[in-house]
Amino acid sequence: MQNANDEFILLPASARARNVTAILGPTNTGKTHLAIERMLGHKSGMIGLPLRLLAREVYTRIAARIGEDKVALITGEEKIKPRHAKYFVCTIEAMPLDLEVEFLAIDEIQLASDFDRGHVFTDRILFRRATRETLILGAATMRPLIEMLLPGVNILARPRLSKLSYSGQTKISRLPRRSAIVAFSASEVYTIAELIRRQRGGAAVVLGALSPRTRNAQVAMYQEGEVDYLVATDAIGMGLNLDIDHVAFAANRKFDGHQFRILNPAEMAQIAGRAGRHLHDGTFGVTGNVEPFDTELIERLEGHNFDPVKILQWRNPRLDFSSLTSLKDGLAQSPREQGLSRAPTASDEMVLDLASRDPEITALVDSPERVSLFWDTCQLPDYRKIAPAHHADIVTNLFRHLVEDGRIPDEWFARQIAYADRTDGDIDTLSNRISHIRTWTFVANRPDWLTDPEEWQDRTRAIEDRLSDALHERLTQRFVDRRTSILMRRLRDNSDLDMSISDKGEVSVEGHFVGTLKGFVFSPDPGAGGQEGKALRAAALKALTTEIADRAKSLTEAADKDIILSDDGKIVWAGDEIAELAASENSLKPRIQLTHAEQLQASDREAIVARLDIWLTTILAERTGSLTALSLAKDLSGIARGIAFRLAENYGSVSRKAIAEEMRNLAKEDRAALRACGVRFGAHTIYVPALLKPAGANLIRIFWHLKQDSSEPVELPSLPQPASQGLMSLATDAAVPENYYQAIGYHVFAGRAVRIDMLERLADEIREILSWRSSEETTTAPDGWHARGKFVSTPRMMSLIGAGAEELSSLLRCIGFHGETIPAPPKPESNPEEIADANPAAAPQSETTAESPVPKTPAEPDQSGESNVAAEDSEPSEPAPTITVWRVARTNRRKADNKNTNRARDPGKDNTKREIGNRPRKAQKPTRNKKPDPVRIDPDSPFAALAGLKQDLKRNQGKKPAQKKG
Repeated sequence: MQNANDEFILLPASARARNVTAILGPTNTGKTHLAIERMLGHKSGMIGLPLRLLAREVYTRIAARIGEDKVALITGEEKIKPRHAKYFVCTIEAMPLDLEVEFLAIDEIQLASDFDRGHVFTDRILFRRATRETLILGAATMRPLIEMLLPGVNILARPRLSKLSYSGQTKISRLPRRSAIVAFSASEVYTIAELIRRQRGGAAVVLGALSPRTRNAQVAMYQEGEVDYLVATDAIGMGLNLDIDHVAFAANRKFDGHQFRILNPAEMAQIAGRAGRHLHDGTFGVTGNVEPFDTELIERLEGHNFDPVKILQWRNPRLDFSSLTSLKDGLAQSPREQGLSRAPTASDEMVLDLASRDPEITALVDSPERVSLFWDTCQLPDYRKIAPAHHADIVTNLFRHLVEDGRIPDEWFARQIAYADRTDGDIDTLSNRISHIRTWTFVANRPDWLTDPEEWQDRTRAIEDRLSDALHERLTQRFVDRRTSILMRRLRDNSDLDMSISDKGEVSVEGHFVGTLKGFVFSPDPGAGGQEGKALRAAALKALTTEIADRAKSLTEAADKDIILSDDGKIVWAGDEIAELAASENSLKPRIQLTHAEQLQASDREAIVARLDIWLTTILAERTGSLTALSLAKDLSGIARGIAFRLAENYGSVSRKAIAEEMRNLAKEDRAALRACGVRFGAHTIYVPALLKPAGANLIRIFWHLKQDSSEPVELPSLPQPASQGLMSLATDAAVPENYYQAIGYHVFAGRAVRIDMLERLADEIREILSWRSSEETTTAPDGWHARGKFVSTPRMMSLIGAGAEELSSLLRCIGFHGETIPAPPKPESNPEEIADANPAAAPQSETTAESPVPKTPAEPDQSGESNVAAEDSEPSEPAPTITVWRVARTNRRKADNKNTNRARDPGKDNTKREIGNRPRKAQKPTRNKKPDPVRIDPDSPFAALAGLKQDLKRNQGKKPAQKKG
């Protein structure tokens, strides 16, 4: 601080306008740019700016132009002073008052009305001058006061270079690119930045509480286009030169250090004027919960018409340091000139008052030099915005060290800065540490307070830089999605994107994971939504255009073996799903439907569909060609063509009962023609055996699913695939329609599905057993033969249908056999071969299956009319072994006889043979007169056993002639 005898402070009013020019106008008039150009036209110069951030920006511009060795930067916390510096860029508070230069500029002079800092600007306006030219720059609202305080000053009014217009109210999510959203508290700024990150990819933040380095980094991120939005407090209105197209007010009330109040029009204009740079027009409006501006306010902002500033803040610069009392009296003085008002009590005055209440401190302030030193320490900025009493304690400690030790001890100072030397923590923690270290950076920049001030300046600046970088990183992590911002910038620049695809289909653009590519379908990162998701899709589509086109070409040239049809109807190529089968008018020829092929060009899409259609035709010919050929056979006519149509309609199989009438009337030549088409006539089903193979059955499974016409269709994955699993039979699912099992080649009986060909083989096996007769060629009964017209189940029968004894028994009942439980024959004691020679009918079976007795129910009465022979219990504790003997049920025999009679009456038919399955049988013998039922005998009497032995003897005697003939 200068003494009262300084000539700069004693500048009389009549001399204040000497060589002074006031350049006044709204924002974007080029005032600061003009000042820099004018300063560089002199041999030396100085410019005072309102913010350390703006000072650093101007310093960088000048240093890049004339060299770092000719320009100095002087702020409260940073001093770069080359030995031969000719030009000085300073903050208003840090401007050297004893430095003589040819040129001097004071920027943003309207801040002289600010309650906190205004008195400093007023002092520089009134008393700081250059030897040749002085420029004072600011708003046009300062003109009346400037003319009054600086009589005869030369005033130049500069118009705005671009137009500023009001655009109304807009939602935050719909704000245009290159917008600045203004709020007046850190919490509001952070909330808005979070929202923009989710909606638009990210935003930079600028607050007065941030360190200059952090603010520079955030502003640079915005200026370089990494983000398109800036969320800030009114700090952006202090001369920051930003490429902003639109300013949106998210709030219009602020706390000015004394109270919450609505911004006045001039303050709004200072902020809104940041929109539009140089000749580029700008807009302003409101967003969030702010009500739209009224017409009068809009006209004033657009026309830059504001009430003039009437009062400047003033504090006595002519202080008397003879004693504490005289110092306080000097600070309490009021101005004597019109247009000036005594500034409210500032923080340094509060600290002075609080610290001087300590008797020990008062005792130390015993000379003008110490009073001046004490006042200097009281002017230590309170960057942390802590309680005045706590800040006063720091000031008194500093003053004690300076008085008692002559310097601040290095050990004590090192402990103070060590508290802030940590880069962990969140945004608020880092901000507090930066505020803490800025206090000590200011102390280090006092040349006579430390033993080695330059070393401590470097150390404190290094700590502040580390903290600022960490804070910038935290802000970026929280409010910016770098991946999205980079991609959006590259998309806007229309530049080629660096893309890579991993073996798993993971797509990376510019080194950032953006999603996965499966076939021709790109799926963005599922964690990205809103604008981020849009950016990812846009970037990926641009980068993948060539890749997708190359894949389309490769597919059209691919071999059939490289294209796979999955069990669920999906078409897979190169491991990725590319299409699926869809229903068409022809149930045997589905159509090709590409899966999400929006990224494909129309020509590529058509080429792929054409290639897949050729491939599908080949697949259908290999797997279901016989069915297609049957439906298109030209040599079939009449009944044969109708049967062929039924087979095609039912995917290759139809129940014999369902077409019994057609089968009776089917001519031999038509039967032969159908056989030539691959049709087999079974005992239970007419079917095409080729379609029972897994490949054909699985394809028919897909056909059936596509043909579903139900309000509750069954999903394809839930349908069983017995053919693929090699199942001969399986338990049916109640949720699956019965016609599904029939379509894939299975017959359903009592809750169990049996494969058609296996059922026919079972029928053939039983028929061979039942038709066996002893002869010279065959004297040994086949496995399973029990007696004439009767058989027992065998393991082979079970293996044919892939089921156990109980399932086989249920199946036999369903296909027309009746089971009868009888005592098991006794085990022979002599040589079985001798017994077989003597009585072949009584020979033991090579392999029989003992089954548990099937209890008779009212639904299954005994129709045999024969008495069961009770076996004598050898051991009362164990039940006698039994077997189940099967025969054709009588009702079935009657129906068969009736059918044979009808056939005999049909002229032109071969009535001597009946085809069961696919094998001819001998003509049946004439039916003999049925004898009356024998008198039933009590099965528990000995006569019953005797009667049974007699019946067996008669049977055996009837067979002896055939045996003798052998």
